[in-house]
Amino acid sequence: MLFQNIYKGKKVLITGHTGFKGSWLSLWLKKLGAEVIGVGLNPISGDSFFSVNNINKFIDDIRFDIRDLNKIKNIIINSEPDFVFHLAAQSLVRKSYSDPLETWSTNLIGTLNLLESLRKLKKKCACVLITSDKCYQNNEWVWGYRETDRLGGSDPYSASKASSELAIKSYFDSFFSNGESLVRITSARAGNVIGGGDWSADRIVPDCIRAWSKGESVQLRSPNSTRPWQHVLEPLSGYLFLGSKLYQNEKYNGESFNFGPSISENFSVLELVKVMGKYWDKVSWEDISENNEKLYESGLLKLSCDKALDMLNWKSTLQFNETIRFTVEWYKEFYEIKENISRKSSDQINDYVSYADKLSLDWTK
Repeated sequence: MLFQNIYKGKKVLITGHTGFKGSWLSLWLKKLGAEVIGVGLNPISGDSFFSVNNINKFIDDIRFDIRDLNKIKNIIINSEPDFVFHLAAQSLVRKSYSDPLETWSTNLIGTLNLLESLRKLKKKCACVLITSDKCYQNNEWVWGYRETDRLGGSDPYSASKASSELAIKSYFDSFFSNGESLVRITSARAGNVIGGGDWSADRIVPDCIRAWSKGESVQLRSPNSTRPWQHVLEPLSGYLFLGSKLYQNEKYNGESFNFGPSISENFSVLELVKVMGKYWDKVSWEDISENNEKLYESGLLKLSCDKALDMLNWKSTLQFNETIRFTVEWYKEFYEIKENISRKSSDQINDYVSYADKLSLDWTK
């Protein structure tokens, strides 16, 4: 397996390691034999994926705010990582309206702090900076956005991610493209990620699970909004594959890549909830869109992943029903046999890799 060869024995620094995607990535990298260093804030809840899987026991778990330039610079210089995956962010659109300054400072200044710290590193390092599918100026197109399309965003979260992409491009052109630096950087754009262990507020899957676990009805704010839903392991496989390619070949330096499902895999919130109901007993929901607070959120958003297919030969693994099944089965295990959840998490990574292997995807070879 390619990842085993590349990451085994390597130092990998993850910012935002206590978050939903960051903790899944930490677990996967540990399974690959990497020496993981995590930098992030405290988990958002005691039942976070990070906490219930006891990830702090097998990585170097460092807690501080990415907006502290001196601290992140010291960590980068002293640890001398071979790889960096930057996921630290304020990742909620609705929260960005209530606290826009925190959103902007975390997402933009945090990214700049990491880039400035990497500029001081004097060893070979491949860095994948994760932004968002919402970094594009959304015109509600029915076709997918490409990496060359216009950046932008109406809400503070989307705009902060678009600005992060501009900062990454600026640092690449100014400091990482001249052949003098040993650091290589690339950005990855993905979104609408679901999976076991996400307890964030104002996200449809955690909202459903919280309500249904109490025998309550879930309220749907935007049942007709469509998204290219993908399991958390899908973009993570893309990030890991991209990181390995970047480490081996300079041609990926400065590039940006979208990671997501096929453009045809676009389903509404209501369709998502209905399929979730197939795997969870006694579910109910109600449409509150008429009474919902009118904060802007995109109604239609798709990504074109043709570049990832063409340059990396990467494509998604799971179909929509498999994505939902993976997700709901994790939560059922959590509520029924919580002490087995670490094994369930590890098994889902193994199962996902097996699915990809059966499809003969390049990253499994």
